[in-house]
Amino acid sequence: MSLASKAASRTERSEKNQAVEVRLPASTSNLGAGFDCFGLALQLYLTVRATVDLKSRVKCRMHIRGGKHNASLPRNAENLIYRSLKYVAAREAAVLPPLHLAVHNEVPVGRGLGSSATAIVAGIKLFELLYDVELANEKVLQYATEFESHADNVAATLLGGFVVTCNSREGIIAIKRTWPSEVKIVVVSPELHLETKLARAALPSRVYHADGVFNLQRAALFNAAIFEQRYDLLWEAMQDRLHQQRRSSLVPGLAETLAIPKQPGLLGIALSGGGPSVLALAQDHFEEIGAALARGFERQGIKTRVRQLEIDTAGCQGRVLRGG
Repeated sequence: MSLASKAASRTERSEKNQAVEVRLPASTSNLGAGFDCFGLALQLYLTVRATVDLKSRVKCRMHIRGGKHNASLPRNAENLIYRSLKYVAAREAAVLPPLHLAVHNEVPVGRGLGSSATAIVAGIKLFELLYDVELANEKVLQYATEFESHADNVAATLLGGFVVTCNSREGIIAIKRTWPSEVKIVVVSPELHLETKLARAALPSRVYHADGVFNLQRAALFNAAIFEQRYDLLWEAMQDRLHQQRRSSLVPGLAETLAIPKQPGLLGIALSGGGPSVLALAQDHFEEIGAALARGFERQGIKTRVRQLEIDTAGCQGRVLRGG
């Protein structure tokens, strides 16, 4: 049966609505030198339940909870989750029935923790469950990057763990690698919003050869240091010349935060994605490290949220809810 036929069949079953649910982890990307190729999934989640609502007169009804950071999110068909779902349905020749989306979002919006990636992958995976089809990971990444334009966050939220991505002629290559359990994550998020478009616009259109080599060496060193357990090398491996300095001028206190010196337990620091959150890799002294990172923002009168996060290793999880 074609996807379109499945859609028509489901729509005709007005006496029994179908409900499905997905849960996706937040993510950080770049990790310093690994610009647009390193992604790391974090235990902070977006959960979305989609229920076919055949009696509804609108395409999408949405309820969102999970914190004040969700206040700016659209509650209708303009929401990124629904737009992603609708896009994939069109690409797969299916017609969406009216839907009710119940969203619980822990991922802060516009803080460099992959909120857009979670929403986009959520829409794609909801489509799979609603239509009982399985898209290959390569196809999911293709559709997701048509929205997001770079695969580091979407690959991490899809697969979980530490993921290295590469754009090739054949599509997106994504390799998941084991992250060492003794290396923990501390994230400090200033209480302000930074649009990804603005963070991208701050980057130069051309890169000096020496800067490219600088980052290439450190991205290679990062992988070697992680998997040889040479954590003493992570401080150098997380240095960057491609994006952090340019973006540090966008947020008061960010430059100062990125420039804090080494201290006990701290392995390395970096801008989380496009920012404004700052990520620290650490082995202990987590509270002290979080406080040190927060001070740079707080001196500028900016409130912060400090989180100690574990690595999510499962990636996107979905299920069909019987009798939904």
